[in-house]
Amino acid sequence: MTIEMNANYGQIDVTNDVIATIAGGAAVDCYGIVGMASQRQLKDGLTELLGRDNFARGVIVRYDGDDLVIDMYTIVSYGTRISEVAHNVQTKVKYTLDQMLGVDVDAINIFVQGVRMTNT
Repeated sequence: MTIEMNANYGQIDVTNDVIATIAGGAAVDCYGIVGMASQRQLKDGLTELLGRDNFARGVIVRYDGDDLVIDMYTIVSYGTRISEVAHNVQTKVKYTLDQMLGVDVDAINIFVQGVRMTNT
């Protein structure tokens, strides 16, 4: 499903992959996020840290009726408060999508796939 916006010169269609990429980029900019993780874990429980080109693999954009719901799979930094990091990600992603696309997101679900030590 795509989001359709009408402009002065025609119609603009925004796909779910674009929404996922913007949401993933906004999430990675938040303090405490090491990166995005694939929603499909390997059999032994290891998570794959996704690069900037693959943010859409760690984000699922779906519609629940008319409501836009985003599921994000993240890896957080060791020593950070996970609830605060998740709340910051939700706030930033909602704000970024509203500013860039004018899209109102009804729910942003954060799934923490792992905790990593960072080199600082």
